Amino acid sequence: MIDGPEVTILGAGIAGLACALACARTGRSVQVLEQAPALTEIGAGLQIAPNGGRVLNALGVRPRALESEAVHLIDGRTGRRLIRMPLGPGFRLVHRADLIAALAEAVRAAGIPVLTGIHVEAVEAASLHRGGGITVPFRRLVGADGARGPSRTFVAPDHAARFTGQVAWRAIVPVEDWPREAQIHVGPGRHLVCYPLRDGRSLNIVAVEERAEWTAAGWSQPDDPGRLRAAFADYADPIRQVLDRVEQVHVWGLMDHGLTPRWSRGPVTLIGDAAHPTLPFLAQGANLALEDAWTLAQGLDDPERWEAGRRPRVARALDAAKANAANYHLSGIKARAAHAALRLADRVRPQAMAARYAWLYEHDVTGG
Repeated sequence: MIDGPEVTILGAGIAGLACALACARTGRSVQVLEQAPALTEIGAGLQIAPNGGRVLNALGVRPRALESEAVHLIDGRTGRRLIRMPLGPGFRLVHRADLIAALAEAVRAAGIPVLTGIHVEAVEAASLHRGGGITVPFRRLVGADGARGPSRTFVAPDHAARFTGQVAWRAIVPVEDWPREAQIHVGPGRHLVCYPLRDGRSLNIVAVEERAEWTAAGWSQPDDPGRLRAAFADYADPIRQVLDRVEQVHVWGLMDHGLTPRWSRGPVTLIGDAAHPTLPFLAQGANLALEDAWTLAQGLDDPERWEAGRRPRVARALDAAKANAANYHLSGIKARAAHAALRLADRVRPQAMAARYAWLYEHDVTGG
C-alpha cells in the first residue's frame, strides 16, 4: 500500500481547492499540490451563477462579491439597448483573486495541506514525476491542473484542440458608478463583455475578435492596448471611453477542446478545465468546475459512473456557449432580424430569455 493521503489534487485553482474541501467533508484525507510558489491569482473577473454558488454555500465559502442585477445586451456600434434580462438572487460578480483567497482560507481552516512550488513534469499510473528523478506516489489523483497540464496529457494524450478563429483580450480598468450588471456589447465579428468588481469601482473587460490565424505559444500574453482599442474603434462612446483607460491588457487564442474523450484513466480523474475547457460565452467555466469538485468528491469510488452522469450536462453547457459566440457576432440582415426580435422581447417579457437557461442555473448538485 502507498503511504500518504487518500486523494492528491494537482492544481490549487478553483476546481482543485473546492474539490479538496468537498473531499475533506466526506471524511477523506487529501492534499493539494500547486506549481506556483504561492496561492495568488492574476487580476480577472468571473461570474458565479446560482448553480456554482450553491456549491460555495455548501462548502461554507463566501467570497467578496457584488450581486449581479441583470444581463444587458447592447448594440456595440450604436450603444442602443437590445434587451436587459433581470436576474434573480444568486448571481454574483467576483474577482478571481477573491474567490481563490476565500477557498484557500477554508482549506487552511480544514487543515488540508497545500504544498506550493511543486512542479510536476509528468503523471504516470501511480506517481508524479517532478524532474531530477524525483517521484511522488499517490493513491488517487484528481487532475485540476488545466487543459495544458500533465494530468490531461496522461488521461487523454492524443486529444488536440482546434483554434476557434477568435482571440480574447482581458483587462480591468477603474470606473465610477457602473451598473451592477453584466453588459454584452455585440457587433459584427466581435463583442465585448464588461461588469463591475469588488466595490464597483473596477470594471472587468473581456473582448473577443474573430481572426483567421493565431500563432502565439502561450495561452495568455501581454498585448498593446492600442490593438484592443482599434478592434472596437467604431463602437459607441461609452465603450471607447472605457477602452481609453486600459493600460495593461492580455490576449489569448480561444481554443475549442470539445469534450475530452475520457476524464479518467486508472487512478487519475480530471475536473474543470483539465476535463472540459469551456469557451467564455456562457460564463460557466468556474461554475462547472465547482459542480465537478462537489460531485466527484461524492462519487470518487466510481469515477466512471461519475463521468457518465456529468457528461450530458457539461456537453449541453459547452454547446450553449458555442451558440452564444455565433449569436454575438452576427452581421447584416441576420443581425437586424435578431436585434429586432430582442427589442420586442425586451418590451414584452425580458425575463423569458434568461428562463431559457433554467436547466443550467436552477440545477443543484449539492441536493440542498
